[in-house]
Amino acid sequence: MRLSILDKLLSALLSSFLLGSVTAYAADITILNVSYDPTRELYQEYNEAFIKHWKDTTGQSVEIQQSHGGSGKQARAVIDGLTADVATLALAYDVDQLYQKARLIQENWQSSLPNNSAPYTSTMIFLVRAGNPKGIKDWDDLVKQGVSVITPNPKTSGGARWNYLAAYGYALKKYGSDEAAKDFLKKLFKNVAVLDTGARGSTISFAEREMGDVLITWENEAYLTLKEFGADKYQVVVPSVSILAEPSVAVVEKVAKKNGTEAVSLEYLKYLYSKEGQEIAAKNFYRPRDAEVLAKYSKQFKNLNLFTIDEVFGGWNKAQTTHFADGGVFDQIYTQ
Repeated sequence: MRLSILDKLLSALLSSFLLGSVTAYAADITILNVSYDPTRELYQEYNEAFIKHWKDTTGQSVEIQQSHGGSGKQARAVIDGLTADVATLALAYDVDQLYQKARLIQENWQSSLPNNSAPYTSTMIFLVRAGNPKGIKDWDDLVKQGVSVITPNPKTSGGARWNYLAAYGYALKKYGSDEAAKDFLKKLFKNVAVLDTGARGSTISFAEREMGDVLITWENEAYLTLKEFGADKYQVVVPSVSILAEPSVAVVEKVAKKNGTEAVSLEYLKYLYSKEGQEIAAKNFYRPRDAEVLAKYSKQFKNLNLFTIDEVFGGWNKAQTTHFADGGVFDQIYTQ
């Protein structure tokens, strides 16, 4: 059996937060990809493919290092000096902070690559224990008495913010007002057993530590857990409505220019949109942008009603200020 999620996390910690090189040779050039929690497996596979692509295209050997953690925490680490050549984070707001706080990227960074620099998408669903003993079917079931919920901390985790907004959007649509939605989220977070700093930490709490009845998580993380631990132990529950999650990518231009890695860093992100890059995304349970690849994996991705952050919340800047800034809605409902 493959290493457990806990084994992988411990391995990452022992290597001082960097998973390190995916190659053993002395490379001509090295880049660092700073990413969020659930992309470890995705980029492990993608990096191998890109190394071959770059070698075949340029004759140059490239070494790719990885750093993973909660998306917001990772963005702050780059702002504070972690020398990332590329950032592949959970949401556009976290990438945008590299411009807002440190001018490490261009203001119009989202126009640099297709689909607003989001090469794949995901959504937020539930993972429950085998047999679904608590009868979890939709968001309403998460606020019932006696249901223990696992979700990360929105202050540090991009996935947690997507989770929160998916629940809020559901409540807003069903109950018709912000006050009702706030009350719904207050009840939901009263049922949360632990707020881990990132999505992978929440998976460990649910799967390794056997905490909680239901895990709110990335679609890819839910299916990866089934793959790692077996479908006989857990099952996926797809809610009636969720949010379209669009993880964002960018070359950290100021760092890449200093390192002389601008060309390889840009190609590293562009290749995510290639047929091979999209296939690797799909195999790791991310929804590819390429229509042909998506059609090939259509049975893997269940249809559900998705709303966007722009439609319901007016974009990430407004959502961040309203819900996740100090004193925002999350602080109000969680501290009461």
